[in-house]
Amino acid sequence: MNINPNTIVLLVIVVFIIILLAKCIRIVPQKSAYIVERLGRYRDTLEAGLHVLLPIMDRISYIHTLKEQAIDVPPQSCITKDNIVVEVDGILYMQVIDPKLASYGINNYAWASIQLSQTTMRSVMGKLELDKTFEERETINKSIVEAIDKASEPWGVKVTRYEVKNITPPQSIRDAMEKQMRAEREKRAIIAESEGQRQSQINRAEGEKQAAIANSEGEMQKRINLAEGKSIEIRKVADATATGIRAIANAINDKGGMNAVNLRIAEQYLTEFGKMAKTNNSMIIPANLADIASVVKVATSVLKDQTVLNALQTKEEQA
Repeated sequence: MNINPNTIVLLVIVVFIIILLAKCIRIVPQKSAYIVERLGRYRDTLEAGLHVLLPIMDRISYIHTLKEQAIDVPPQSCITKDNIVVEVDGILYMQVIDPKLASYGINNYAWASIQLSQTTMRSVMGKLELDKTFEERETINKSIVEAIDKASEPWGVKVTRYEVKNITPPQSIRDAMEKQMRAEREKRAIIAESEGQRQSQINRAEGEKQAAIANSEGEMQKRINLAEGKSIEIRKVADATATGIRAIANAINDKGGMNAVNLRIAEQYLTEFGKMAKTNNSMIIPANLADIASVVKVATSVLKDQTVLNALQTKEEQA
């Protein structure tokens, strides 16, 4: 099969034109920026969309992503204020805001930002003691962000934040810190136990105090009740005695009452005298023992005098 040379030349020209057009037509993705140079000089920044370049004269020199980037900062050795060597690493978050400055302001903004973050980290860690480095993470992050953001402004890059990932002290320091934490936990446990015992003793003492108060109040109420009962008893006995005396007095004043009294006195006199004779070997005999009537007469006179006195008092009260 014979191929015409003119046909071959035509095909080559067509392929060349297609390739040339493919290179001249560029589609820029979203959140991306292309830097176009014309004959070696900056011409334009292509944003998302379809763009047509001049063949041979225009070319894409730099391609930048406008998304926020997370750049890993390798571990580095830092010396703290108390002369302890620690290794610190972190993550740097940054974003290209001016593609032209990011292309021509610095050769490699990512590498420069990493180096600046490391030097700033060493400076900040040198101002803190080891114990404070674990507490001042926010301060460290803020200091690094401020330093890099200020330096990266001519690079067209904005540093959004920096996060410290790990702060690793030497093994000997970690062992000492572990012992310190163990001692601190044991101290807190002892303090908690002593506080519990103290509270237990306070509660027990308070309970004993309340029990003693309750017992004393019960004893006091018991004595009050006994006193009131004794008072009522005495009052009732007195009332009964008075009632009995009044009944005797009324009986004496009735007809034949005096004769009954005389007889009762004589009986009691003889009864008691007989008891004395049974219990004692020796006894004193009254001179007028034979005259029992005299004894009865004396007692009767006393009762009569008392009866007369009561009658006079009754008349005075009626008057």
